[in-house]
Amino acid sequence: MIRSICAAAVAAGALLLGGGAAAQNAVLYGLLDGAGSRVKPVGVAGHAWQLDSGDMTRSFIGVRGSEDLGGGLRAVFRLESYLRLDVGAAGRAEGDAYWAREASVGLSGSFGTTVLGRVPTPLFLSTIAFNPFGESIAFSPAVRQYFGGAVLGDTRWNNAISYTNNARDPLRVVFAANADESTLAGSNGHNVGASVSYITGPFAVTAVAERVRNSDQPLPAGFDRQIVLQAGATYDFKLVRVYGQVGRVKTDALTDARTTSYQLGAAVPIGNSLILVAYGRAHTTTPLLATTDRTTSIAYDYFLSKNTDIYVAALYEKLSFVSSGNTIAGGVRVRF
Repeated sequence: MIRSICAAAVAAGALLLGGGAAAQNAVLYGLLDGAGSRVKPVGVAGHAWQLDSGDMTRSFIGVRGSEDLGGGLRAVFRLESYLRLDVGAAGRAEGDAYWAREASVGLSGSFGTTVLGRVPTPLFLSTIAFNPFGESIAFSPAVRQYFGGAVLGDTRWNNAISYTNNARDPLRVVFAANADESTLAGSNGHNVGASVSYITGPFAVTAVAERVRNSDQPLPAGFDRQIVLQAGATYDFKLVRVYGQVGRVKTDALTDARTTSYQLGAAVPIGNSLILVAYGRAHTTTPLLATTDRTTSIAYDYFLSKNTDIYVAALYEKLSFVSSGNTIAGGVRVRF
C-alpha cells in the first residue's frame, strides 16, 4: 500500500511537469537500517558506544521507472541516494554525492539492459552476491577487505556505461567502463570491468576482472593501474548455504602493492531467522612491508515480516603489527 501511494505521488508529480510522463511508471523504494553498537577500531585503545546507519545494509532511498517504447523495448531510469539515519543527512559521509548509490538512464529489451551514468562496478556486485553478509561494510570481511583499502576508487564508477544481459539467462554477463574525466593527478585512462556468472538451481559461480586507471578519489604517487581478479561460488544444501571467494589485487604505483584474499562463509536458515558466519583473510605485500588482515563475523537475523528484520552481529578483526578491533551491534532494517 505504501509503495503504491508513493508511486502514485511520484507519477502524479511527473505528469504535472510534463505530459510525456503519462506513459511512464515510477516507483519510490528504499531501505532503512539503524543500529546501536559498541565499536573498538583496529589500532585504537578505547571503544565508543554509538548509533549507526547501515551496519548490515547501507540505508538508501530511490526512485526507478520505465516507459514501454513498443517492440519489447523499454526506456529505464534509476536514481538512488544513500542516507545517514543517525544524523538525518544524505550520503555515506560528508562530501558524498547526493545520488551516490546510482544515477542511470538507458534502454532495456531482449538483448539485456544498457545504462549510462553512475553505476555499480562488476567487482562490487560479485563481492556482495557471493558472501553471506551482502554489502555490509560493518560485518562482511570481503567488503571490508576489498573496499576498505585494497581496491582503489569507489564501489560505483562515474561517467560510466554498464551492460547486463537478460536476468533470466543462467549465464549472466555484466560489463562496465567509464570515461576518464578526473582532473586528479595520476588518472591516466579508462576503468574497465566484467563478470561472468553461471547460476542454476542451488549452485552459482562467478569470475570477475577489473582494471582501474582513474578515480574520483586520490590515487597513490606514481599510480599507473590496478588489476583486480576475483572468483566466487555458492551452494545451497537446504540446511546451510555455503559461500567462498578468492581474489587478487595488484596495484602498479611508485610503491607497488599486492593483496591476496579469500573468504569463507555460511548462512543457516532456522524458521524465520538466519545465522550468518564468515571468515576473511587478506595478505598485502609491498617492497617494504607485509601485513595480514584476519576478520571473523557472526550474526543472527530474525525476520518479523517480509520487509522487516532485526539483527545482532559481532566482528573481530586483527591486523599485523596493530592491536585488534571489534564491533558488537543490534539493529533493525525496514524495506519499502
